Amino acid sequence: MMVRTKNDFAPTAPMGWNSYDYFNTAVNEQEVREEAEYMAAHLRQHGYQYVCIDIEWYSNDAGTQEQFQYIPFGDDEMDEYSRFIPSPNRFPSSAGGKGLGPLADYIHGLGLKLGIHIMRGIPRKAAEQHCKVLGTDLTADKIADPASICGWNPDMYGVRNTPAGQAYYDSIIALYAEWGIDFIKCDDICDSWTYRETNHNAFTGWYETRMLHKAIMKSGRPIVLSLSPGPAQLPRAWEYADNANMWRITDDFWDDWELLKPMFWRCETWLDHVKPGCYPDCDMLPVGTIGKNFPDRLEHETHFTRDEQKTMMTLWTMFGAPLIIGADLRQMDDWTLRLLTNDRLLALLDGHHTGTQVERDDDHAVWKNTDTRDGSLTVAFFNTGEADKDYAVDLPELLALEPGAFTLTELWDCGDLSTENGKLTISVPKHGVRVFAVKRAE
Repeated sequence: MMVRTKNDFAPTAPMGWNSYDYFNTAVNEQEVREEAEYMAAHLRQHGYQYVCIDIEWYSNDAGTQEQFQYIPFGDDEMDEYSRFIPSPNRFPSSAGGKGLGPLADYIHGLGLKLGIHIMRGIPRKAAEQHCKVLGTDLTADKIADPASICGWNPDMYGVRNTPAGQAYYDSIIALYAEWGIDFIKCDDICDSWTYRETNHNAFTGWYETRMLHKAIMKSGRPIVLSLSPGPAQLPRAWEYADNANMWRITDDFWDDWELLKPMFWRCETWLDHVKPGCYPDCDMLPVGTIGKNFPDRLEHETHFTRDEQKTMMTLWTMFGAPLIIGADLRQMDDWTLRLLTNDRLLALLDGHHTGTQVERDDDHAVWKNTDTRDGSLTVAFFNTGEADKDYAVDLPELLALEPGAFTLTELWDCGDLSTENGKLTISVPKHGVRVFAVKRAE
């Protein structure tokens, strides 16, 4: 039997929902089921399929201490082999050693896939208690590297780059595969601000990424691997692509124009690394209702204007990024649902399209996206300035096309523009976008 070596489990950019932006650390099983039911009813037919449980699903006391987002040495559930397992009071179907298997079965029954968040490393609790590690005679304290820590989450030590360390990663991935997990978001592994000023080769996140990849290959289950947080290190692009499907190119992304505007240069930096199976990740889409369990944010409707939300969705799709929704889907309004289900834009994520930035300065950007099958074009005009603007456009010159007549079909507002000589003026609102399918007139 041929052993698979390449994680090619995401031929198109993953699309789905993640619990973090709304629930923070405190989501429970009933809430996950309700979000999944909404996705199955309203989003699945548009390509959204991953239902992802973010951080601290193993914590019994997550969200109970306002001063700590991640409670130091909290009440966490763990099996005899140093592996975190779901909190039974939050995920009751996990009781009796079933893990997330029953929830995965339910999600799969809706025609969707289940994802989970993990932290890089092995639980500090396991090291302190000298717990067993499946597949080795060593205990967790011998596998843990206490000098390798996360600066913002106290749950884990790094894992030493040894056969026993690999055995630990093999054991957790085997457990997740047994549960039926389809997607893993691993945190404190893509970049680490704790080690940012030191030699990144010393940061164990690099070899722990390889260990995770090897464990997934051994498991026999097609588990998509996503690496967080960012910003990802461009010199390591080849390593991300060899071992993962997604890697974050930004730190946590929230509903703030001052975070959205820099995504243009981030996407410019990474656009040559977007390809089937490998996706630089722009982070979740903070649309709709978010922030419920964040004391410093509080539950609120996204602070992005509608024009800014269109800009975000257009940039993500033109670039080819994964689309992971951060909203509480149960409170989704009609406008936001239409924003997320624009099938003409979502078609750019079908694995046959390539995005390119044509030009950019502080006040505007132009992107084109090419269908590699027939050469058809989509072009987006972004206004990143602070006032509404009109742009004079010469399409043949801008897009390197032969002169002639063209028809432009607006992908947000459904209007058509025609030009006999390829020259036209386009009005774009502040922080907004106009995006068109371009066709040569017959």
